[in-house]
Amino acid sequence: MSVPLDYRRPSGTKIDLKVSRLASANPRERRGVLMLNPGGPGESGLAMPAQLVGRGIPSSVLDAYDLIGMDNRGVGYSAPVDCRFTFEQDYAGNVPRWAENAAVVAENAKAAKAVAEQCVANDKDGRLAHISTANSARDLDRIRMALGEQKASFLGYSYGSALGAAYASMFPGTSDRIIIDSNLGDTALTRASLRRFGLGAEQAFPDFAAWAAERHIAYGLGRTPKEVRETYFATAGRLDEQPIPGFDGRIFRLLSYGFLYNKASYPQLAQLWQSLQNPGTAPRGTTGATAAQAHPRSNAFSAFLAVTCNDSEWPSEVRTYQRSVAQDRRKYPIFGAATANINPCAFWTAGPSKPQVEVNDNGPANVLIMQNRRDVATPLLGGQIFRKKFANRSRLVAVDDNQHGVYVYGGNPCALNIGTSWLVDGKLPKDTNCPASPSSGAPTERGAPQGPSFTR
Repeated sequence: MSVPLDYRRPSGTKIDLKVSRLASANPRERRGVLMLNPGGPGESGLAMPAQLVGRGIPSSVLDAYDLIGMDNRGVGYSAPVDCRFTFEQDYAGNVPRWAENAAVVAENAKAAKAVAEQCVANDKDGRLAHISTANSARDLDRIRMALGEQKASFLGYSYGSALGAAYASMFPGTSDRIIIDSNLGDTALTRASLRRFGLGAEQAFPDFAAWAAERHIAYGLGRTPKEVRETYFATAGRLDEQPIPGFDGRIFRLLSYGFLYNKASYPQLAQLWQSLQNPGTAPRGTTGATAAQAHPRSNAFSAFLAVTCNDSEWPSEVRTYQRSVAQDRRKYPIFGAATANINPCAFWTAGPSKPQVEVNDNGPANVLIMQNRRDVATPLLGGQIFRKKFANRSRLVAVDDNQHGVYVYGGNPCALNIGTSWLVDGKLPKDTNCPASPSSGAPTERGAPQGPSFTR
């Protein structure tokens, strides 16, 4: 379908959005549409309906809704943007380069500025300025209207929580049942929410350390969680000083962080670490690509930058980031120096296209916030922040788990039951603590959480 590139000029240039639909096979049970977002920003959502079916989303949800997937504006088949990243450019995407000290941050600033200029140079049609969360939320409501629905429900994960919060805030009268899962705590991936990745890494790492310590005979990474943590820093430091061709301390930290997203990846992470304990030995399957060819993730990286940089204001002073890196390295040594580091948003000139969306707590009680307690990318704090901002419009379900993704993807029976009851029957729960899986115990109820301090 076609939507305005610039909603301030609705009769002007149009862009096409690609949308997919998995229709309800039970018209008698159908109640509407459930729009989906997998996160990012910059990730394709066209296949998400089929992915949810493959993950075992309850048939009652499939009966109640047409599942609506889409590529958000700027992504995939929906008017894609492209800064034309290449392999040899070595752009890390969502996470800036690792920083060791103020001098390295200053060097990284040069690379970040070059990326920002590269994006503008490749923006031949002026599209970048209009890739934002606010405009994607407007697109959602246009899709709702095109489908002939009075209201639309929404399920979004990670960055999708920001989009869902923006949609519920901008269109409270046409938003139906909302689930925002693995939450940023804001309607944008702001500098504060990006820095909370450091907090998430500190909270998620102990679970892996305990897992690895129990398997010390197999992997040799440490007999105690403390020894496993020491192995992490020793390995990263050695690779900083003595890189392996195509593999250095930055890549080690980035891969370690990524494997903490899901506890099912722990064996792969332990295998990677084990393979690196012999100095000079390259881990299996990490030859790397250095050709000056188009990067297969170039569009995703470009859309990520457009949304992130356009949605909120970023400091432009390098010394601001130097101070933040020094602070977060001490506070969150596992990964804080990376997420506090400077990135192209400090030098972005393609936007912002619109002010950041403010959370609107004046509307129906229709926002279910689902959050794992030890999520490496979106700590519990993000869910608590949304709970406070949405106030009486929302409820928080906190799950005793250590991965990214709760509803359907997390496998927790308590959370699955609550989320399904909300989508199918409209039963918005009280604030709930779900116990770890497997558990036969019932969820425990508690009062609304108090407002947290913003530490991310």
